[in-house]
Amino acid sequence: MDRQVLHIDMNSYYASVECMYNPALRQGPMAVCGDPVNRHGIVLAKNEAAKKDGVKTGEAIWEAKQKCPNLVIVPPHYSRYIRFSRLARKMYAEYSDRVEPFGLDENWVELTYCDRNDGTDVAEELRTRVKEEFGLTASIGVSFNKIFAKLGSDMKKPDAITVIRRDNYKEKVWPLPVSDLLGVGPATTRKLGKIGIRTIGGLATLDPELLRKLFGVVGLMLHAFANGNDTSPVAIEGRELPIKSIGNSITAAHDLHHATEIRAVAQMLAESVAARLREAGYLARTLSVSLRDYQLYNFERQKPLPKPTQLASEITKEASALILENFREGQWIRSLGVRASNLIPTAEMRQLTFLTDELERESMLTLEETVDELRARYGGLIVRSGLSLFDRTLTEHSIKAENVIHPIAYGR
Repeated sequence: MDRQVLHIDMNSYYASVECMYNPALRQGPMAVCGDPVNRHGIVLAKNEAAKKDGVKTGEAIWEAKQKCPNLVIVPPHYSRYIRFSRLARKMYAEYSDRVEPFGLDENWVELTYCDRNDGTDVAEELRTRVKEEFGLTASIGVSFNKIFAKLGSDMKKPDAITVIRRDNYKEKVWPLPVSDLLGVGPATTRKLGKIGIRTIGGLATLDPELLRKLFGVVGLMLHAFANGNDTSPVAIEGRELPIKSIGNSITAAHDLHHATEIRAVAQMLAESVAARLREAGYLARTLSVSLRDYQLYNFERQKPLPKPTQLASEITKEASALILENFREGQWIRSLGVRASNLIPTAEMRQLTFLTDELERESMLTLEETVDELRARYGGLIVRSGLSLFDRTLTEHSIKAENVIHPIAYGR
């Protein structure tokens, strides 16, 4: 029997949920947007009326307003979105124990070995139930692997079902832009464009060895995806995959242009990453930083850490140094990110020794764990470093509490 995988995407999720709570919002164009005061003022979601006026997810509020002067701006209410997301997964779990989230509003569901394994039939039932029970619409892709199921859910919106089979995927998938394929981002799209590859079919028929030379093992993976050779499993509901990395990023309240500001923000991010490492029970062996300047130029750098760590003091030191090594005089930095990867469980490495430096690290760990407890009880800003007081507009945040973090897991 061929695999039967669904990818369910609840359409314009944030905007649809907001309209449920306030039906008057359905009367015209509206968008859910971040906080413009803290420079998170981008469009997170929009309704169909706003979409028709050209409003796009990810653009700045002022750009959206230029296209649609009567656009109604609504702030996000994440607790609402999380509630409906959990209810949806509970519904999907009635059909299969393999339900894997891909963000709050998207999920894969595998039916291959279930009692009801007709993907099209189950997709139609779920589409109806999502509408009747939640008041939301969903686009569903049905295919023989996760990649094409995801692609199918994107092909026809809103409130639609697209089936991609082994006997029709070349006809349906290969003419699509290569950027539609999961895993092909803007940089990869540009690089493929330079060698004349603009469609998924072009990628599928390209020499795999050339792709390996251009992109390494990722190139071979994308070639397999384009040819329908994705065998990655849908994770079992409730069984978390091993975490691959933990990170945080933030758009600063104002552009950063000297070292002290950068160190202050890097420390704030590093403290959050370290706290999450301790909470998850991991140490990091590799550190990466990302930087975006005022011209929206992005770059990322990484380095191995001297020792596996979950200490904020060590992560701060290494992150600050890595950022400043790549910071150009006169550059204005808009956002920073810090990510810990190459993780190992704490239990495998926590070996006390009588060496002075290890005893000092254990003492520092005890101190940072005490700070974790204080922040959990009294709030993230109860204990702060002197550096964080340099500019409160930059550091008056409890990053761990205020940001939704997405640990990257193996098998995605």
